[in-house]
Amino acid sequence: MAEPLLRVRDLRITFSSPTGPVEAVRGVSFDVGREKLGIVGESGSGKTMTGRALLKLSPRSATVQARRLDFAGIDLAAASERRMRSIRGARISMIMQDPKYSLNPLMRVGAQIAEACRLHQKVGAREAAARSLAMLEAVHIREPKRVFDLYPHEVSGGMGQRIMIAMMLVTGPDLIVADEPTSALDVTVRRQVLSILDELVTRRGAGLIFISHDLNLVAEFCDRVLVMYAGRIVEELHARDLHAARHPYTQALLRSLPRLEAPVAELAVPTRDPEWRDGPTYRLGELA
Repeated sequence: MAEPLLRVRDLRITFSSPTGPVEAVRGVSFDVGREKLGIVGESGSGKTMTGRALLKLSPRSATVQARRLDFAGIDLAAASERRMRSIRGARISMIMQDPKYSLNPLMRVGAQIAEACRLHQKVGAREAAARSLAMLEAVHIREPKRVFDLYPHEVSGGMGQRIMIAMMLVTGPDLIVADEPTSALDVTVRRQVLSILDELVTRRGAGLIFISHDLNLVAEFCDRVLVMYAGRIVEELHARDLHAARHPYTQALLRSLPRLEAPVAELAVPTRDPEWRDGPTYRLGELA
């Protein structure tokens, strides 16, 4: 088995509150190789906090601790901010949920992609512009030269998401963290963006952490799935086996999905068991 790109062991993220410390992420451990790893769960389960912690982008009010946070031999937990600036964007990229809040509204699209290229790859302005145009073409944007000179408000949501993908991948990162990258898109555009992302990740041999609420999407798109509940991983399984999940929480999430072949008047709402908070984790069909 190939060496994982990322090893996470006992990741904990804590916030202070008037009633005492609150653990948003509790003892999360997983590996990521050159694969598509999905992380699913309800809002507040700790998915996004986990993804941001990998790039040390947690809020200042958070206390982040980990027994191991290793990326390609680099100890991320001990890395200085200067070292992290050389890793973010260059070796680990993060695709945010909504391009409207991720792209600089005062800069043209092409200038933003070229800036990432010049910053991390140390190339001249002409070479950066050429690579940016090539990347816009790679994410299937028509008339890349025209789009290169547009401002973010002049493009659609789907095109904005493609631009974000181009910006994050122009540096050729080894690992991509995609946080709900298609949630704001309609079904047709969503499929196009996922196809582009899959094509680029597969061709470049990168690793992908895909954070989502959509279990059906993750089951179809990813290789493995981590299910998070109350800040911890409760189940790990192959994406193809998601329909046969064994943990009661994962089963409850699956039952809450609408199904065309079995319409109901009211969708099922998961009934939570207090034992799920600290109960056993199901890993690839086995208890851990």
